[in-house]
Amino acid sequence: MIRKIHFTLCLIFLLCSAKAQQTEKLFLSGTGNDNTVNWDFFCTGGANSGKWTTIPVPSNWELQGFGKYDYGFAKDSAKGKEQGLYKYNFKVPAGWKGKLINIVFEGSMTDTEVKINGKSVGETHQGAFYVFKYDISKLIKLGENNLLEVKVSKHSANQSVNEAERKADFWIFGGIFRPVFLEALPQTHIDRIQIDAKADGKLNAQLTYVGDADKVELWLFDKKGNPFGAKFTTSWKKGTQKLMLNYQFSNPELWSSEFPNLYMATFVLFKNGQVIHQLSKKIGFRTIEVKERDGVYINGVKIKFKGVNRHSFYPSSGRTTSKKTSIADVSLIKEMNMNAVRMSHYPPDGHFLDICDSLGLFVMDELAGWHGKYNTPTGTKLQKEMMLNDENHPSIIFWANGNEGGHNLELDHLFPDEDIQKRPVIHPWEVFGGFETTHYREYNYGIGNYNHGHNILMPTEFLHGMWDGGHGAGLEDYWNAMWNNPLSAGGFLWDFADQGVVRTDKNGELDTDGNHGPDGIVGPYHQKEGSFYTIKEVWSPVFVEKREMTDGFDGSFLLENRYAFTNLNQCSFSWTVEELNPSISNFESGTAIAPSIKPFEKGILKIDLPKGWKNYDVLYLTAKSPEGKEVFTWSFPITLPKDEAEKIVVKTGSSKVTLKDNAATYDVLANGINFSFDKLTGLLKQAKNAKGIIPFSNGPILQEGVNNFKNFSKKMDGENLIISSVFDKKDSYNTLKWTIYPSGWLKMEVKYFPSAYFTTFVGLNFSYPETELKSVNYKGNGPYRVWKNRMKGNKFGVWNKNYNNSATGESPWQYPEFKGYYSNMYWCEFVGKAQSFKVVTDREDVFLRLFTPKKSKDTEYDNMSPTFPNGDISFMNGISAIGTKTQKPETTGPMGMKHVYYDYEKEPIRALNMVLYFDFSAK
Repeated sequence: MIRKIHFTLCLIFLLCSAKAQQTEKLFLSGTGNDNTVNWDFFCTGGANSGKWTTIPVPSNWELQGFGKYDYGFAKDSAKGKEQGLYKYNFKVPAGWKGKLINIVFEGSMTDTEVKINGKSVGETHQGAFYVFKYDISKLIKLGENNLLEVKVSKHSANQSVNEAERKADFWIFGGIFRPVFLEALPQTHIDRIQIDAKADGKLNAQLTYVGDADKVELWLFDKKGNPFGAKFTTSWKKGTQKLMLNYQFSNPELWSSEFPNLYMATFVLFKNGQVIHQLSKKIGFRTIEVKERDGVYINGVKIKFKGVNRHSFYPSSGRTTSKKTSIADVSLIKEMNMNAVRMSHYPPDGHFLDICDSLGLFVMDELAGWHGKYNTPTGTKLQKEMMLNDENHPSIIFWANGNEGGHNLELDHLFPDEDIQKRPVIHPWEVFGGFETTHYREYNYGIGNYNHGHNILMPTEFLHGMWDGGHGAGLEDYWNAMWNNPLSAGGFLWDFADQGVVRTDKNGELDTDGNHGPDGIVGPYHQKEGSFYTIKEVWSPVFVEKREMTDGFDGSFLLENRYAFTNLNQCSFSWTVEELNPSISNFESGTAIAPSIKPFEKGILKIDLPKGWKNYDVLYLTAKSPEGKEVFTWSFPITLPKDEAEKIVVKTGSSKVTLKDNAATYDVLANGINFSFDKLTGLLKQAKNAKGIIPFSNGPILQEGVNNFKNFSKKMDGENLIISSVFDKKDSYNTLKWTIYPSGWLKMEVKYFPSAYFTTFVGLNFSYPETELKSVNYKGNGPYRVWKNRMKGNKFGVWNKNYNNSATGESPWQYPEFKGYYSNMYWCEFVGKAQSFKVVTDREDVFLRLFTPKKSKDTEYDNMSPTFPNGDISFMNGISAIGTKTQKPETTGPMGMKHVYYDYEKEPIRALNMVLYFDFSAK
């Protein structure tokens, strides 16, 4: 006890005495887009140029109304001569006397010349995304006003910088876009610390210092601020400026994407027993190992990366972000059950890496270079700047040397030379270092180097999302293949958010530069598209095997644990059985004991269901992570469509069904509702009630089938009137049957064969003017639309959707979209401007189609314009898939392929069978 008290007192004394010797900061700018400082500003070209005014710093000047907006593909984007001249007056504390004072720029686009009090601080910095600094100790006046002057050239005088950064598939901005600050250090100070903390508790740290010191102490603190392990001390002889510290800690809590345990490492520099300088770094204990022809292991566990590419971007501020933005981005990425993020295509803000460290994301950090690359002298300098700033983040698992051909091979050796951790180096879209990272591979990509290859497979970009394609569409097929392929290390989707930028020159319009920018899973302001939830389900680390809610269901679910480090008994599970009746709230809920299932193993979750569970409509099962975050909520319908139809459809009535047999039509009256059917084709021509005509007609028209309904006849079946065609194997193998009930309800039954063996979609179409519809209420999966190759992510329930004409990836980014396909329809009420009507089915797996979605403005890519049925409203047995920017639907996997229907001999028993009930009564 006495020893522990002595240890604590020594620690308190040490830290108090060292506090005065910490590095001090003084911000000259703000800290992000939510905290800025106005500087004097002069823009030399474009909007608002040729005059002195002010600008917030940090910022991109285009977003402040200056200069010209450029996307990287613009012909003149790399030829611009825009420059920004900045001035700012500042004072330096008199107490900084005798200290080394640096001015630090965290990011400036792109050539940056700096003067203090009229004198140059050093050579022009070239390269936009890197932290750089100048020693200005001899140029400043302590306690007095100092003048900072900065000239920023939007494009570089160094052509290799333009090739690597400016001629790229993203927006090109100018300006001091990340913070600027002064730092004051003792003349003797720690210059660099490189830390390698392994999963076995071994910590290696290489320390470089400037000045004269003779001892260093290392302290480690846990998340509560308590010391972890004993202090480590080492001394050296005069003349040593670089030393290696090695210490063994016992049983540290390890860092991973699932358990991002961090420690604070504090290094204290001494001279003759006096504290000279103190520096602290957050670290995580973890080990990275790449096993050739095998995979990537973190802390001894083989990892599948569920990743996404992410730009540093915000619509109203361009590349200037904030810690708040970083928290929001990382939180959304993790909400999709992702575990990794790639920095495309340049190093991010420091606070983004801080959040990846603290919330848990594996990171691929990237030296800029889209298709062009830095020359060797420039790249050497910028690579070191990236390394100095980012090297100690435990979240960084990979380094990427450029992208898609922007690889300067002469820089490769710098990564292991500079990195004490020797993290793997990737060349995105190349076979390099044992990794095959080819972008946008088709599902059945070349048998020579994919299914039968030998490299670790890890596409650093795949399923290129654009508009509503890619991302979730195709992911389930890809992930099933990746999960079951021992050589697969997962991959990284392209990309996180739509790059829609506020155009100050176009009244605040959000501009994606046509189809170049709308590649995101979320919109510019993080609006969630349907793919967001598909990804969330497909990449759920808790995999729930599909099962039906039959009488034999005993509450058991087969689970697979797809976590890497988490036992499922660390998660929590809850359930709800609910009656989906909008007028009442009737449900029961409870929790289930989380089973002990180790990573990558399977087991059973058992729910104690209430006795009357079969009387409810649906069972919801929710899994939550150890942090209490929802992993996913799965839906299991209990009531089937036939049960629902029995409750809803009214067949009997007090009035009789009457028929008027005209020359061209059958005109029928039932309970005040008039129907008119074409005698030759059998199609519904008109439905009319006491309020007037309901504009739903001209159906059913077969899609991908032949309307060869022939030889209609009518007969009474008790009180019901039946109008039906005659089956003929050669000429009229598709049949249509109408039943009109005394209640006024109308039943339609179609038995049909698709016209081709391979079909894009199959179903029945009706006409309904889009301008008449206000909203729909329906029971089925929602609220997002689906595609054949994007079925997951929705919830079974009753949904109300108001009409909108949104196109995915375009203003106003209104989600969920209204038009499109919806799965597992039980019934739908169409709420018109004048009248409403209801459609019910007793068939399972019916798709509802609402109109044809508006095409996006820039439809250069045919893959992104999926075909839709004719007509306006459809009831489908099979729907179309959607492609990606780079792939047709059928190359995204089996779910993207066309439907296959076997119609040998046109036997009625093999026909598709669609049954619908219509209620056209006045409401």
